Amino acid sequence: MATSRSIVFAAFIAVLGACSPALAGPTSLFVSSGDTNNVLAYDATSGAFQGVFAHGGGLVDPEGISFGPDGNLYVSSRSNEILRYNGHSGTFINSFASGHGMQDPAGIAFGGASNDLFVGSGVPDVGGGGNQILRFDGHTGAFKAVVDPTNAAGLADPEGLRFGNDGLLYVLSSDAGEVLRYNPATNTFVDKFVTANGSGNLKDPADLVFAANGDLLVSSAETSEVKRYDAATGAFKGNFIAAGAGGLNESEGMTFGPNGNLLVASELGNSVLEFDANTGAFVRTAVGPSSGGLTMPTFMTTGPSAATAIPLPAAAWSGLLTMGGMLVAPRRWRSH
Repeated sequence: MATSRSIVFAAFIAVLGACSPALAGPTSLFVSSGDTNNVLAYDATSGAFQGVFAHGGGLVDPEGISFGPDGNLYVSSRSNEILRYNGHSGTFINSFASGHGMQDPAGIAFGGASNDLFVGSGVPDVGGGGNQILRFDGHTGAFKAVVDPTNAAGLADPEGLRFGNDGLLYVLSSDAGEVLRYNPATNTFVDKFVTANGSGNLKDPADLVFAANGDLLVSSAETSEVKRYDAATGAFKGNFIAAGAGGLNESEGMTFGPNGNLLVASELGNSVLEFDANTGAFVRTAVGPSSGGLTMPTFMTTGPSAATAIPLPAAAWSGLLTMGGMLVAPRRWRSH
């Protein structure tokens, strides 16, 4: 009979495999379709339309999209709330987070020591407010804090949010054309990782991802490009994807496909394009124009298809590593 330590170790390895960038088994691409008020699912390899995955519950102009620590799908809605949907079926569960100054939310990300939900609160069409990063408990949705409450960073209309390997939260300040960094441990502003003067003409940035070597890739919506910045310094290194490559028309959300290549939403092209992860060269149209009714796509994410288990997001790795540490001292490990 296997020892409790070996059983836990096997389970740990299995979970690590599920969370690795190269997802095993069928993989879906989930895309926020802004003008149709739903999230559409596609086969991430072939691009074939699989169906409307998440809709209803008051979802309006969906943007930010992420699987949470509970395996469910979280979507930012222009109804000024973050909505939660079943991660397997797409069925609406509840309004997970709202209020506390949330205005026109865009990018969302789970992270920090408690795996909290961070929301970019943008600029409302009417009235004041916004230009904030709001923090909610990642398990209950309870409000926790405003990150950088005095806005020392000069945040102007936040879009994409992403946690880096340094543990810091990277946020796109869209109106300023900058990338800002925040420390989730203290809810404070750290620095301008990419400044407007050193951005290489970054205009209306929408989303950001980290390349395999750590460099930061940012979609420049207004110029229909993807720009590349040095992993350590934030210095502009050049256009990773040239303006209009492959028909790219207003670059928006980005994610990596199951083959490792970069997928970019072409908002005005109503499509998703695939580019070589190393060179930025156009590979193919991954999701054809208006496939499945896709209209004005914004943010995207990938995960196993709805018929299989959804893995923990990258932000949950800290918890997995903690579990790994427990394996070294099996006598102190107890099941929950």
